[in-house]
Amino acid sequence: MALTLEKILAARERIAPYVIKTPLLRLSALDPVFGCRVFAKAECMQITGAFKLRGAFNKVLQLSPEELAAGVVAASSGNHGRGLAYAAKTLGIPATIVIPDTAPQLKVDNILALGAEVVRCGLAERFDVAARIAKEKGAVIVPPYNNEEIMAGQGTVGLEVLEQEPSIEKIVVPVSGGGLIGGIAAAVKALRPDVAVWGAEPAAAPRYSVSLKEGKPTRITVEKSFADALVANMPGDVCFPYVARNVDGVAAVTDESMLRAHKRLLFEGKLLAEFSSAIGLGGVLEGKIPVRPDENVCFVISGGSIGPEQLDRLKSVQ
Repeated sequence: MALTLEKILAARERIAPYVIKTPLLRLSALDPVFGCRVFAKAECMQITGAFKLRGAFNKVLQLSPEELAAGVVAASSGNHGRGLAYAAKTLGIPATIVIPDTAPQLKVDNILALGAEVVRCGLAERFDVAARIAKEKGAVIVPPYNNEEIMAGQGTVGLEVLEQEPSIEKIVVPVSGGGLIGGIAAAVKALRPDVAVWGAEPAAAPRYSVSLKEGKPTRITVEKSFADALVANMPGDVCFPYVARNVDGVAAVTDESMLRAHKRLLFEGKLLAEFSSAIGLGGVLEGKIPVRPDENVCFVISGGSIGPEQLDRLKSVQ
């Protein structure tokens, strides 16, 4: 399956009864802070609090009755697991979510509340654990990003941005394994090749910055970061070609800049999101993502899974 515009359009029709078209917000109070005309695609307002619901439903809705009966398994840092757990509950099928120990407890609790089984493990072994469980249960693995059906679901975010605000000139997307940015960029470049698509990833986990220089998916060492939703240690081999072909640039952003941007997004933009979602704004603060004062820039606010204990971290942020 190639990730074509037709596949992304089909995904939109398939998942429409199960997801919401999230708002595209004009956050003019942030214009002087970030030096452009700021728009926010609020995927933090999606039903399960993140864009991941789109890809999860697009994948699961294409399974056979026999596959559905066997259930689904996923490795996830939290948001994909919650999206898949919601999809499984909606369709009445069993789900097991493998979550790394680094994930906030709030994300674990949200998944448990949807009736899925949760298995905790170390960050590096989560995919191996998920594969073992799927084999034992005879269940289907629903990957968090490295799958074209997942990417097609995530690409529906790009369709909505262009429809909601045709004047958008640049879209900035948080990056981990590459499913979200790969899907968005494929949709956007097919419809509006003049619109730039930029990615932002943690400087503590610069897997795309390194891999794009190397010309191939490259495994890196992930350092500790507050961007707990962006923890992949290498690009997905399915995602990478789409990112390499369609994305205009990827910036590696420090935690300090991400947290500064998050604080401005919350207190001046009045939008609550998880730290990872502010990484694109952090890239603009660092000067690593170029913008102009008159440029209409859409920042994809990818998730909203954050608790009071995490917000305490902002007290020391200037």
